[in-house]
Amino acid sequence: MREQAAVAESGLVRTVTSDRPVDLAHTIAPLRRGPGDPCHIDAADGTHWHASRLPSGPVTYRLAQSDRHSVRARAWGPGAAEFLDRLEHMLCLDEDVSAFTPDHPKLLDAHRRFPGLRMLRTGLVFEALVPAVLEQKVHTKSARASWRGLVRKFGTPAPGPAPAGLTVPPDADTWRRIPSWTYHRANVGPQRSQTIVRAARLAEALERTAIQDPAEAARLLCTIPGIGVWTAAEIGQRAFGDADALSVGDYHLAAIVGWTLLGRPIEDDEMVDYLEPLRPHRYRAVRLLEISGYAHKPKFGPRTPLTDHTWH
Repeated sequence: MREQAAVAESGLVRTVTSDRPVDLAHTIAPLRRGPGDPCHIDAADGTHWHASRLPSGPVTYRLAQSDRHSVRARAWGPGAAEFLDRLEHMLCLDEDVSAFTPDHPKLLDAHRRFPGLRMLRTGLVFEALVPAVLEQKVHTKSARASWRGLVRKFGTPAPGPAPAGLTVPPDADTWRRIPSWTYHRANVGPQRSQTIVRAARLAEALERTAIQDPAEAARLLCTIPGIGVWTAAEIGQRAFGDADALSVGDYHLAAIVGWTLLGRPIEDDEMVDYLEPLRPHRYRAVRLLEISGYAHKPKFGPRTPLTDHTWH
């Protein structure tokens, strides 16, 4: 693994290179919480902008695919140096996929076509937790609207020459102090808002789970009331680089896996049994199905209505 580092006139710059291919766009896609995410912008020139909050402070970073094996990053703000130091770790350039040997033709083909897919290991547990909690048992469209509204209202402008509207998400103390009626107006019910507030009080301890084994970290997360296996998996997929973080309990996932790999719908228990031979790469398999275009599920009947308490 080779790297170059330099201090640019504006911001800090670093290029990381791996012997294996790196597919930047697909690897970091889980960071983006839907269209209009204030914390993430995919620019027309193919670069990816993101605003985050590291222990050393806020950071704006821009990532670009230099070539098939390299990623170039530029970062601004108090957290810039820390972010660049962690870049290889975040992009999981050290991961070993030699044990991932699926036998289903669709997974084999997807793995062959997308050898550069990596997991994500931001190490930012609370930052991954909040949007995951917002998405608990509600339509994704509604949850992401809640995320946009709350971040725009309580976040801070991204440092450096960031694109217009790019926003650093609120810190844990800010999430803890948001009034219950404000959560309500953002379409976040009491159970989810209380879980966020509860987790915010434990934010410092939560961040320490990033250095644990992912399975142990997920177990510790599930000791917090309001955090279950689905939420822990969603966090693990982004903060821990957990290639096995299967989102059991997801409204659509079991049906998608069933229709895609078996040609019929299945429930969670059957999905878990069917994917067991792929452990510890079950989430990697799901991501490959998603990005390859294989993942599908027939549409049956109308969607349930969205709840809307509105910001109007």
